[in-house]
Amino acid sequence: MDFMDSMLFQWVLLPLLIFTSRILDVTIGTIRIIFLSKGLKRLAPLFGFFEILIWLVAIRQLMSNVSNVATFLAYALGFSAGTYVGMLVEEKLSLGQVIIRIITRASGIELASHLRSGGYRITELSANGERGEVRIIFTVVKRKDLARVESLINEFNPNAFYSIEDVRFVKDGPLAPDSYMKNFLFRRGRKGK
Repeated sequence: MDFMDSMLFQWVLLPLLIFTSRILDVTIGTIRIIFLSKGLKRLAPLFGFFEILIWLVAIRQLMSNVSNVATFLAYALGFSAGTYVGMLVEEKLSLGQVIIRIITRASGIELASHLRSGGYRITELSANGERGEVRIIFTVVKRKDLARVESLINEFNPNAFYSIEDVRFVKDGPLAPDSYMKNFLFRRGRKGK
């Protein structure tokens, strides 16, 4: 009797192989999609290659053992587990940046001050909300800093309403120095004459 035909292989090891393969390929697929959404176009195809290679191995084993119900269950469970593992990996990677919109009925001065002193660039606006005047504070932060910013919000303005969104691209650079702008405008003026 061949090991590949044994009950141990057919009902334990093969389903375990398929289960593990699905966890890997779905996790890699999740990371690939995250890379695409963050604009990391060079890494995504590399991950796509490994994702499909692992998937082909899993689907080949599944199709070679169509009568084995355990392989189908392992395939489906592996997909579910891979989705969960992919989300955990994505959370740990903390790639990219997020925009945080903080709306507070209180003045928000202390919160804004602490955000600035923490090195975060913020923009403040006065606005009218449903219940009167509000202060809106915008900031774009790295995802890895999100927990720190949330703790500052909760510490200095626990009743503030805030929302968080992923940001695909941020153009961040120094403002043009006055001399650069004067030269630029001077050259533009001369060309027009």
